[in-house]
Formats: sequence, C-alpha cells, structure tokens
Amino acid sequence: MKAKIHITLKNGVLDPQGKAISNALHHLGFSGVKEVRQGKYIEVDFAESDPKKAKEAVDGMCQKLLANTVVENYRFDLE
Repeated sequence: MKAKIHITLKNGVLDPQGKAISNALHHLGFSGVKEVRQGKYIEVDFAESDPKKAKEAVDGMCQKLLANTVVENYRFDLE
C-alpha cells in the first residue's frame, strides 16, 4: 500500500519560503499571484493490506515524525 502525504503550515504561521517564492514569481512577471504557501509531499510505500491498519500507521507516522503538529497540518490518501 502507498500513502501520499501532504504537509502544510497552519493558517497564521509565517511562511518565509512561500513569501520568497511569491516575490520571485512577481519578479518573473506573474503579477496575478496573491499568496504562496510552501509545504511538503511525502510518499511512503509499505507492506500493509488492511486499509484500517494502514490509516492508523500513517497517522502515527505523521504524528510522531513526519509533521510538526504544532505548526503544520497534514492529510493523506492511501492507494
């Protein structure tokens, strides 16, 4: 089974990388860009066929290591 995990900063948390990307896009002529928020995308391939166990495992991975839940949100899809 494969987990596709998206991790983003929570609303209200400053995003200096997003700001730098936004500024660069404006300098390149993309004036319609309002805001950029930068995040992480992680794929985890693991040997679990039970969707319920897989969901619990991925949730644990995110809670314990992959996401800083103080300042980040996460969501994932299982394939």
